[in-house]
Amino acid sequence: MAGPRCSGKVRLTAFIAIFFAFFATGSSTAQVPLLMWSSDGLPPLALPAAGHIISNDQLTAYLTTALGSGPHTVLLFLQDKLSKDDFTVFGGVFGNKQDSAFQNLEAAVQTSSSSVTLPALEWSGSSAILALLQEKLGVSPLLVDADTLSHLSINTSVSNLLLINLPYCTGLHKSCKEVLHNNDEIIGEVLGIMKTKNVPYTAIYTGLQPSRVISETSVSDQSVGRSLLQAIAPDVRPIMFNVSGSPCIMLWAQNLNISLSSSSAWIDLAAETPSLEGSMCNSSNSVLVLNYSSGYTLSFAMSQRFYPVSARNWFTLDSVQLQSNGLTASFIGRRGIYAPAEYSFHCQSVNSFQDALLVPNNTNQNTTQWRLKFIDFQIQGFGLANGTNFSYANDCAGFFTPGIWMGLLTSLLMLLIFVYGLHMIMQLNTMDRFDDPKGPSISVPQSE
Repeated sequence: MAGPRCSGKVRLTAFIAIFFAFFATGSSTAQVPLLMWSSDGLPPLALPAAGHIISNDQLTAYLTTALGSGPHTVLLFLQDKLSKDDFTVFGGVFGNKQDSAFQNLEAAVQTSSSSVTLPALEWSGSSAILALLQEKLGVSPLLVDADTLSHLSINTSVSNLLLINLPYCTGLHKSCKEVLHNNDEIIGEVLGIMKTKNVPYTAIYTGLQPSRVISETSVSDQSVGRSLLQAIAPDVRPIMFNVSGSPCIMLWAQNLNISLSSSSAWIDLAAETPSLEGSMCNSSNSVLVLNYSSGYTLSFAMSQRFYPVSARNWFTLDSVQLQSNGLTASFIGRRGIYAPAEYSFHCQSVNSFQDALLVPNNTNQNTTQWRLKFIDFQIQGFGLANGTNFSYANDCAGFFTPGIWMGLLTSLLMLLIFVYGLHMIMQLNTMDRFDDPKGPSISVPQSE
């Protein structure tokens, strides 16, 4: 008897298309897909709305209708794990049918009398579906494989629950696609045996548990709208030295890392609160001294000068000194650490060992391996007219990088070659005199 079908003779691609619709909505509830088909026919079931998860009560009600009258032989293909993503990744949903890991399953669904697709079934435990079928059929499951089934005599006058366990990939020996392909071969072999025995059946393919669980937090307690996805920076406050109640020097850094040898670990001084004893500033020089309770002292010496070429004052970070245990290491700001006097200076990385902006200038052999590494570094020693805010920052990364210059020069050279070639082509002249066969021939003198 051919009963009505939930979705017609669907192909697995349609099954996957429904999966995509469901997956787009997402849910924090664990769920497994369930595919059910029969050689006799199944009662109709309306397709669930996109994003809807079929509850156990709804499944129980449907199985009561589908298996309620007369004996039934049910084949339960119970895979260790199964999720919608397995069909999406390995089902050949983009027309690559030869690469599908579910070819026998697709053929069985397409040629069956009727089928039901439940893309998202609420998962309440590994034995829930098996216990439910035991209750509806009133029989205990019989664990079989293809070899056992081929020698098994099936009594169709009573209900039968045949359980076929299928493994899932563990990543140890075979890939997931290979395991699912082997499972599909087992499904095809079992269905072929049932067809040979001419035994009507109802088959169910599902999983003991989800292979992938996607957890999503509720948006009820979250702001709705666009926001930057960025890591929350630690609470590092700018260091400010005041004179007569007005800010004179300001420094901020994500990390102020120091190391006393090339093999020792970095010490981040930005996590500590320093005292500013010894700091000073005037109209031409500024010195910021950071004294830490851990025994380290960092000093930043800056100066400003008037440059006639630019007709403005510029400040430079002349040196940085690190003191520890009575020893002092000095680092010179040789290049790149400068800005107009009314600006601040910013650089993502200031260090003394790689593309160094701070050049070691140590005469003591005990401090030659001392290193500095400042991350997201910004300093201003003059012209703090914005109160507690930095002025406009002059960044160490210039707008015209070497790569940009190379690209511009190469493009300009190619443009010049093109213009020169076009000019030469335009200068070509065609012949303006031709030999007339009716008139005298053109003679070219051989000698002057």
